[in-house]
Amino acid sequence: MLHTLSLSAVLAILWLLLSGYFEPLMLSFGLLSVAFTVWMAHRMDVVDLEGHPIHLAPHVLLKYWPWLGWQILKSNWDVAKIILAPKLNIQPHTFDTKASQTTEVGLTLYANSITLTPGTVTMDMRAKGIFEVHALTNAARADVESLNMDRRCTSVELDGNPHKTDATP
Repeated sequence: MLHTLSLSAVLAILWLLLSGYFEPLMLSFGLLSVAFTVWMAHRMDVVDLEGHPIHLAPHVLLKYWPWLGWQILKSNWDVAKIILAPKLNIQPHTFDTKASQTTEVGLTLYANSITLTPGTVTMDMRAKGIFEVHALTNAARADVESLNMDRRCTSVELDGNPHKTDATP
């Protein structure tokens, strides 16, 4: 029930932010569309821990997102320097990396974080917790293999998870 209420609130806020209409008729249309969407999501059984991860604590995400933003900016700068250099100095290759996250949300967060960082792309999940990653340079590979991002994603997963395990991030 908490997931349903949370999904309703998020959809209502999103509708208000995107529509910008505050007349009674438009608000009633927004309310109907949110109610219909939540009803459909409930009937499809997609309102769950992974589909709407409210268990990820906002205070943890508020620390992770700025860090990820900084990593994206740094990687953008590195890729821009490579592109603008007279000699394209790249060493493209693929490699496997281990993910220490235990939930689908945690694994998805880590895989997407790798992909959002320019110069690296998560291509496949070979087995539970083993990602195939493409890196544009050796430095990009070294960043992934340092496991700094992995530790931070695991921290987000564990600090926000009500079913916390004893795994050390």
